[in-house]
Formats: sequence, C-alpha cells, structure tokens
Amino acid sequence: MDARRALLGCGVLSSALYVATDVVAAIVHPGYHSFRSRFISELMATGAPTERWVDPLFLLYGALTIAFGIGLWMSEGPMRRRLRITGALVVAYGAVGLLGPTVFEMNVRGSGGDPRADSLHIALTMVLVAFIVAILAVGAFVRGAAFRRYSFATLVVLVVFGALTGMQTRALDAGQPTPWIGLTERINIGAFLVWVVVLAMSLLGAEGRPAPARRLPASRGGRLAR
Repeated sequence: MDARRALLGCGVLSSALYVATDVVAAIVHPGYHSFRSRFISELMATGAPTERWVDPLFLLYGALTIAFGIGLWMSEGPMRRRLRITGALVVAYGAVGLLGPTVFEMNVRGSGGDPRADSLHIALTMVLVAFIVAILAVGAFVRGAAFRRYSFATLVVLVVFGALTGMQTRALDAGQPTPWIGLTERINIGAFLVWVVVLAMSLLGAEGRPAPARRLPASRGGRLAR
C-alpha cells in the first residue's frame, strides 16, 4: 500500500515539476520565453536556448506521469475497473509524451528548419490531447458526483481554450501576430495538471481515512447480534 501511495504522489510531483520548469525557463531566458506569446513546446525546440536543460526535466515529468498511472492501475475497491482504465491511459499519455523532447522536437520559430519537424510535433500534440480528453472522460467517474462535475468543467475548459489555441496556431502559420497563444495554451495544460493533482490528493486522502466500522445486524430482541 505504501508503494501505491508513493506512486499516486508522483501525480502531484509531475504537475509541480511541469509548472516549475515553465516558470524557471521564463526567469532564466526572459528575452526568449514569454507566457503570453510562446508555446511551451518552444522550450524544447531544436536549438532553443532552454533545450539543453529543459529536455531532461520534461522527460522526468513523463516518468513521474507513468508512475502515477501505475499507481492508478494498482487501485482496489469498487472503482477498480475505472481506475485501471484511467491508469492505463495515463501511462500511455506519459509514454507517448516522452517523444516530445527526444524524437519529435519542433523548430525554433523563424529558424527556417525542416517544416516536417513542426508537422510531426503538431501531430504528436494532437495525440496527447486525445489522451488527455480520454483520461478526463473516464477519470470523471472514479470518484463521487462533485469530482465528476469538476472533471466535466475541466473538459469544457480544454475544449474552449484548445479551440482558441488552434485558431491562433493557424494565424501563426499565416504569418499573423499571436500575442496570446502562450497564455491560452498554458490555461489548457494547467487545467489538466490541476485535475491530476486533485485526483491524486483525493485518492491519497481516501486511503488515509479509516474504513467505516461495520454495524452488526440487530437481533429480534433489539440487541446487536454477537
């Protein structure tokens, strides 16, 4: 059980690491990185000033995400089947995400690199988004009604800000200014990162509470049966 709690805790660590990597990059390279106007993927772009030290951190994020998925897979109880499906999706999402800072890196904006690299990175991003939607759709039912409503609200945020990011991406391809593309993408990703933390903390909290005492059936005389 302790091992599973440690694996579930990796969900919290993974989200914290992702946010910390983004924030530190903005501090180290303020002239290159902007929360408003640049993709997070540009941090790991081929030849980017942040690539050398950001790539290992995003790989660590992927490893922590996979560990969290394994923790979900190890779940017991009435929601075991749904948690296992969610865990399998999380593991797949983390594993595919490892290709981002290794195989399918995009070009630095305006560098004139091979356009196929950007196309492959966009395709990888779409696959990851599909995994995130599936994780939320299945994971919405692993807890109570309140968590289900919260999960659906997160899905709405993903759809709205994902559409806004897609519109700005097309504008970027057309050579038009996109001053808010980094912000809409970060809201989108942040919504999922927070959801992972909420799920992990919810499961850890549930395991930390003692199981309710089972009441023995009353006898005909009104006394508890022994």
